[in-house]
Amino acid sequence: MTEFIRLAIEAPTHVFLTFTKQRKGPLVNKQDLIEAVAKSADISKAAATRAVNGALSAITTNLKKKQTVSLIGFGTFKTSHRAARTGRNPQTGKAIKIKASRVVKFKAGKALKSAVK
Repeated sequence: MTEFIRLAIEAPTHVFLTFTKQRKGPLVNKQDLIEAVAKSADISKAAATRAVNGALSAITTNLKKKQTVSLIGFGTFKTSHRAARTGRNPQTGKAIKIKASRVVKFKAGKALKSAVK
């Protein structure tokens, strides 16, 4: 079954990436994204690799600083504190303590929601 994913990246111009590969595993991986960026922006794969890695690095760096990253139309990444809690080991049923942690949350933007519908 072929699935289509359209990802709108807002920049000075709108670039639409379409992935149509058939796979048993994940539909789109980082290499697929790099190839699509290179093709749609008419740049080399090396330049697209630097662009994708730079964007992911910027998002990661800002999330580490507890800042919110908002990509208008696409969505918002933010960190949230998850309190310590008690869980259960599914094999034994024994109670275990789960440490507090920071997690990343993503909320899809209006354009992404409407594109997926």
